[in-house]
Amino acid sequence: MLHLKTFFFMNINYTSRISCTWLCLVFCLLLQPAFAQKANTAATITKLDAYYQKALKDWDVPGMAIAIVKDDSVIFAKGYGVLNNKTGGQVDANTIFGIASNTKAYTSAALATLVDAGKIKWTDKVNKYIPSLKMYNPYVTESLTIEDLLSHRAGLKTFSGDLLWYNTNYSREEIIRRMQYLEPAYGFRDGYGYSNVMFITAGQVIENVTGKTWENYIKETFFQPLGMNRSYTSVNELKGVQNVASPHGFDKDDKPVATTLNAWDNWNPAAGIFTSVNQQAQWMRLQLNRGNYKGIKIFSENTSRHMWQAHNPIPVSKGAEEFTPSTHFNATGLGWFVSDYEGRKMVYHGGGHEGMNSRTVLVPEEKLGIVILTNSMSSIMTPIANYTLDQFFGMQNGRDWSQFTLDMMAKAKKEQAEAAAKVPKEKKKHKSKPTMDLSAYTGTYHSQLYGNATVSLKNGKLDIQLEPAQTLGGTLHYWQHDIFDLDWKNDFALLTPTRVRFLVGEDGTISQMRLDSDNPDFHFDELKFERIK
Repeated sequence: MLHLKTFFFMNINYTSRISCTWLCLVFCLLLQPAFAQKANTAATITKLDAYYQKALKDWDVPGMAIAIVKDDSVIFAKGYGVLNNKTGGQVDANTIFGIASNTKAYTSAALATLVDAGKIKWTDKVNKYIPSLKMYNPYVTESLTIEDLLSHRAGLKTFSGDLLWYNTNYSREEIIRRMQYLEPAYGFRDGYGYSNVMFITAGQVIENVTGKTWENYIKETFFQPLGMNRSYTSVNELKGVQNVASPHGFDKDDKPVATTLNAWDNWNPAAGIFTSVNQQAQWMRLQLNRGNYKGIKIFSENTSRHMWQAHNPIPVSKGAEEFTPSTHFNATGLGWFVSDYEGRKMVYHGGGHEGMNSRTVLVPEEKLGIVILTNSMSSIMTPIANYTLDQFFGMQNGRDWSQFTLDMMAKAKKEQAEAAAKVPKEKKKHKSKPTMDLSAYTGTYHSQLYGNATVSLKNGKLDIQLEPAQTLGGTLHYWQHDIFDLDWKNDFALLTPTRVRFLVGEDGTISQMRLDSDNPDFHFDELKFERIK
C-alpha cells in the first residue's frame, strides 16, 4: 500500500499541493472522533475501576470480578478482593464463580438452536417431549409450551418447588414427576412467578430431543466454539481446578463468612454453570452479535430476537419507579428479563447461588455488555451495573448508585427495626414443657410433594431428618405448645431460622407436622407432612 505522505506529495504542482493540504486536514478531522472516543473510553474505564474498588469496600464484599464488552471487544476485565476471606487468594478476571441463574439464558439459547434446526418449535407442547409431565390440573398439563417454561408464567408462585432440588437426591425426572403436587398461585399464563423447576424441565426437553445430557449439549454448543475452556456445568467438575472463588454467607453480625459449595446437579439447567468474567464476556459477544461469534453462526437472528421479546409482563412497582425512574416497563423474555433504562432497551439476568451473587446486562443498541460476578450474597451487582451504564451513556454527573442503594438499605433496615420494636415480643411461658412426652412426636411423616421426614429421639432430644436431603435436618428445642425451634445441623447460607410445628388429630395424637420459616428462597409450607407411622 502506498504511504499516505508519498501519495499526497508525489508529483504535484502548487495548486494540487493546496488541494492536498485540504485533503490532509479533512483526513485528520475524520480521525479526531476516533481518537477522542478512545480517550473518553480510557477515562471512563479509569473512573469505573476506582469506583469498583471503593464499592467493594463499602459493601464489605470479599471478592468480585467485572468484564465489559463494547463493539464486540472486551475492553475491561478485572478482579477485586479475595477468593476466600479466611485464606486469601487474589481474584482476577479468570477466577471461577457460580453464575447461578445466568445459566437460564444458556438453556434458552440451547433450545433456540433446536428451533433453528427444525427439531422443535417454541410453541410445542412440553408433554410432546416429556410424556410423563403432570401439572396441577389436566388443562395446564396439556397446554404448557416450551415458551411457558422459559417465561415464568406457568401459574406457580416464585421459587415454588425449589425444595425439590435443594440438596436432595432427586433426579430431574423425579423432580418433574413431583411437580404435579405444586399448587398454583395465579391463573395459567395470567401472572408472573419465577420458576427454577420450569427450567429444569426445559433442560429435560433438550436431553429428550438430542439424546445428549444438558451438560454435554451446553459444552458442545457453546463452550467449545466460544473457547470457554474454563467453564463448567457442575460443582463436581471443579475438583482440582485452580483459582475458584469460595462462596460467602453472613454471620450473626451480617459479616461475610466463607462457606463451601454444594453440588446440586439436578438444578443445572436452571443455575448450574461456573465460569469467569473473561469467559462470560465471550458469551456476551455471542449474544450481542445475535448468535454469531467470530464468523460462526450458533443461533439465528430470528431466534435471538424472539428470546429478547417481552413474553410475560411484570408490573413496575412504586418502589421500582423510585429506584429507577427511567424504567417504564419490565417483562420476561426467554431466559432473560427485558426492560428499559435511560431510553435504551436492556436485556439482563441475575444469579443467586448459595454464597455467590451475579448479574449480566446487555444493551443491544449500544453493543454493550457488562458481567459482574461476586462471592457474596450482597446486592452490589445492580448499583454497579447501573453506574457503569450511566458512564457509557454519557451521564457523567449521574447518581452514585452504590451509595444511593446503601442509604436506601440502611433506611429500610432502620424502619424495620423501629416497626419490630413496636410489636410485642413473643414470650415463652415460664416452666412450660411439651404437651406430650417427647416420644409422642416421633415417627415417619410423609409429604406427597416432597417425600418422607423422620422424627426420632437422640440423647433425650428430638431430631428431625428430611430423607430426600440427608444434609437437611437437626435438633429440635422446645419453644411452647407443640412447637420446637429447629437447630439446623448444617449452617447453609440459604437456611434461615425455622420452627417445627406438630398438629394434633381428632384422636388426640400427633397427626401432622409443618416447617415454619420466613425464608425468601424456599417455601417450607409447601411440604405438608402427614404422619404415617
